[in-house]
Amino acid sequence: MMMKNMLLLAGLAASAQAHYIFNILIVNGQKIGGEYTYVRRNTNSYNPAFPDIVTKNDLRCNVGAKPGGGVQTYEVNAGDKIGFKVFNNELIEHPGPGFIYMSKAPNGVATYDGSGDWFKVYETGLCRGNAASDGNWCSYNKDRLEFTIPQKTPPGEYLVRIEHIGLHEGHKNRAQFYITCAQLKINGPGGGNPSPLVKIPGIYQANEPGIAYNKWTGNPAPYKMPGPAVWNGN
Repeated sequence: MMMKNMLLLAGLAASAQAHYIFNILIVNGQKIGGEYTYVRRNTNSYNPAFPDIVTKNDLRCNVGAKPGGGVQTYEVNAGDKIGFKVFNNELIEHPGPGFIYMSKAPNGVATYDGSGDWFKVYETGLCRGNAASDGNWCSYNKDRLEFTIPQKTPPGEYLVRIEHIGLHEGHKNRAQFYITCAQLKINGPGGGNPSPLVKIPGIYQANEPGIAYNKWTGNPAPYKMPGPAVWNGN
């Protein structure tokens, strides 16, 4: 019995170590502030959410991640390279896609709840081969998601939503959602018209192929990205 309990605890520890949360801002390769300085704090820590979140407002920024709480807003420029790093020197240790969405706050991001329009500015999926091999996913074993703010992004204050979906239990309808939101003020000439515009929740269905996905077959189906197309920057 003691050996069985020790094995169970070891398994739980390994599972917890594979969890992650994007709570550190990176700007042009440099770490800015600490954990949650510019990122809204969620109440489920580094633990994932599951597909029941896709119909809830928590899909915007994660469970319990509300406006306020002393989160600061960082000022950047269109064209800057922005990253969101995993806490505690951990890595993205599950196979799956990564996304970044943005939503312009109508009256300042500090009080914005994310109920307005969103658009996708970045996505990453498979780099090679098929979905069966974890190492074929571009984000696997990386410590961050990064994108370049499009030059024509309309200036203003934004919620920037970072998301990675772990698909290792997608075949059990238990895909894992790792989500955070950062607060940024973006300067620049503007001139772009971000599209397509979407509401969150509303971007996913729990049973769609890119979420309820089985990577464990010998020859998995071609992976189809969930959510809207990435804005082309114009």
